[in-house]
Amino acid sequence: MKNEIFNGVGTALVTPFSGNEIDYLALKGLIQRQIKAGVSAIIVLGTTGEPATISEIEREKIIKTAIATADKKIKVIVGCGSNSTSHAIKLYKQAESLGADGALIVTPYYNKCTQKGIIEHYKAIASSGELPIIVYNVPGRTGVNILPETMLSLAKIKNINGVKEASGNIEQVLQIFKLVGSKISIYSGEDSLNAIFMSMGASGTISVLSNVLPKLVVKMCNFSKEKQYEKMFILQRGVHDIIKVLFVEVNPIPVKAALWHLGLCKNELRLPLTKISKENFEKLKFELEKIIGQEYDCL
Repeated sequence: MKNEIFNGVGTALVTPFSGNEIDYLALKGLIQRQIKAGVSAIIVLGTTGEPATISEIEREKIIKTAIATADKKIKVIVGCGSNSTSHAIKLYKQAESLGADGALIVTPYYNKCTQKGIIEHYKAIASSGELPIIVYNVPGRTGVNILPETMLSLAKIKNINGVKEASGNIEQVLQIFKLVGSKISIYSGEDSLNAIFMSMGASGTISVLSNVLPKLVVKMCNFSKEKQYEKMFILQRGVHDIIKVLFVEVNPIPVKAALWHLGLCKNELRLPLTKISKENFEKLKFELEKIIGQEYDCL
């Protein structure tokens, strides 16, 4: 198998705002909290980080801040996806030049493409540098699904080291493990399926939940490494309700509200995203307080 970029929990980090500006103090605090919780990596400027609304100047400073704050204690992976291959190459080369440990690159969205187009897209990006790549398959957002056979072709590209699989299709997940599980790292892209992925031998999870409950998600991964699968699945069942409410509105709306409730950043997003509804916030607050009450040292 190719070298893992990370093994364990990679947190798909939010981008905190204050007065419509990046709150770099809060960003540093969020990263330090993840380090203390024992996560293996953070992913900045992925879907959860609202990259579509981030300027080029902000993007560079976010990456530099993340790398400096991580201080080599954890890996820093940068979201570099675009529906323009040339723009994705630009983002990828920027992440590499700034010293990131890897790039998370989502499939082209909106304009879509064929399976051949997916392969050519990733080939072009990978050939432009040496930085390890995690392919991100999330058809619910992009409208494009990477078929398992296509993933096998991508796994043959030198610096494609992993895949974040978030199709939610268990049959497809099984096929991907069968075809590429011995070749590249596979990461769960669905918090509700973390235990299932890990029981099949995944390298870990790229998690939204770990923004809020990082120690709990790390604990779940550690149970997997120790082959204590029963304990792992007990934890997975225990977080089912909070995961459900964390996606009751489009990500990252609920997770930012949860972090605000914990006093970790402001509940601020950039349009077109809007704050969580009062009704859904009450549901979120209820589930968050319930899990905190049940699980010792989960934050």
